[in-house]
Amino acid sequence: MSSYEYDLFTLGAGSGGVRASRMSASYGARVAVAEERYLGGTCVNVGCIPKKLLVYASAFREEFEDAAGYGWSLGERVPDWPRLIERKNREIERLNGVYARLLDAAGVERLEGRARILDPHTVQLGERRITARHILVAVGSWPYLPDIPGIEHAITSNEAFHLPALPERVVVVGGGYIALEFAGIFQGLGARVTQLYRGPLFLRGFDDDVRETLAAELRKTDIDLRFDANVAGIERLPSGELVATLEDGSLIEADAILFATGRRPLTEDLGLEDVEVKLSSNGAILVDEYSRSSVDSIWAIGDVTDRVTLTPVAIHEGMCLAATLFDGRPTAPVHENVASAVFSQPPLAAVGLTEGEARERYREVDVYRTRFRELKHTLSGRDQQTMMKLVVDRRSDRVLGAHMVGAHAAEIIQGLAIALKCGATKAQFDATIGIHPTSAEEFVTLREKVPDPD
Repeated sequence: MSSYEYDLFTLGAGSGGVRASRMSASYGARVAVAEERYLGGTCVNVGCIPKKLLVYASAFREEFEDAAGYGWSLGERVPDWPRLIERKNREIERLNGVYARLLDAAGVERLEGRARILDPHTVQLGERRITARHILVAVGSWPYLPDIPGIEHAITSNEAFHLPALPERVVVVGGGYIALEFAGIFQGLGARVTQLYRGPLFLRGFDDDVRETLAAELRKTDIDLRFDANVAGIERLPSGELVATLEDGSLIEADAILFATGRRPLTEDLGLEDVEVKLSSNGAILVDEYSRSSVDSIWAIGDVTDRVTLTPVAIHEGMCLAATLFDGRPTAPVHENVASAVFSQPPLAAVGLTEGEARERYREVDVYRTRFRELKHTLSGRDQQTMMKLVVDRRSDRVLGAHMVGAHAAEIIQGLAIALKCGATKAQFDATIGIHPTSAEEFVTLREKVPDPD
């Protein structure tokens, strides 16, 4: 009989922590999970799910406009922000209940509160000390705010989901997926949006053609997109409005200023340093290929490790951990060929290597790229271009990367992710008969190579 109360104690009931806990319990482990905020973590409460719901809401503006080209006559269209947020909240509450029932059905004990690690096998939760054979840290990350004057007047994505009213003028600071998505949400719902990014081009880490195409498409919208621009300070006037002073001295008036300038692993004051768990410079827990920290009995998955910070990756890591610890199958999570998407407007998605990464790793690379106006906009009249791109290893003909900016990009790239996972070649893409008329068929009809760079 084990001397520990639990075989696994999980800190954090987000997507990764819940999946690891449930799967571990299914293998017979005694499991408890502690959560100090809300079941489902960032994704369910202030991330993927509510964000996608708001993206859907904001996209109706373009749909209404495009409908005129198809013979529809529509009356006045005014979004009701409080009603939208109330309905969004109702769905999130439903999902919180789903997570609770899933844990209960698996036999996982749910505990409320902030747990802190006391030693390699003990955590403190309120007045209670709890022992476990293994401790899993899955507490996720938190929005980062820079230290500038007046930053207390800014909001993050956390607060953006609960604003009492839709701001008329919004400044969005940042160049990652969260910044782009909220810029599109606010603009689509009728706000005047200025997006600032400190560098020359946003979306670091994505393929350059994707980044350049999206920038060009966003400049066709009402979003005031500015690169090489950053906020030096914020002031709230007696009227209540905000004024952002940029580093070049220019001023922007706004009703809300949202900073989406990165997230940091939520490891502060968990007791990790006291038990000598090694952390990176940004506070992420350093782990080996099996998600084990520098302390044998302490493990970490998800955003707190700062590997690939995506919800499905955290879930994958949780499943691998459960198999490693309690099913006799040491399983290392795989972080290659993970598809990702940005639900900007238009959206983008990608899987595999960018052209730049491929050229660094392989001697010879072939690139296939197309830009076109999708069929829908021949009648809507919208000036919007779709871009698709394949990156291929010339020697093996294997497709190394697939990239897209345009309608339904995430849905299309998800299918291509399977092909890349299976090692599909360009010849196999070419031999596949497309579905006509669709945008997706362009991926199997690309024939003309882009000239090699000088």
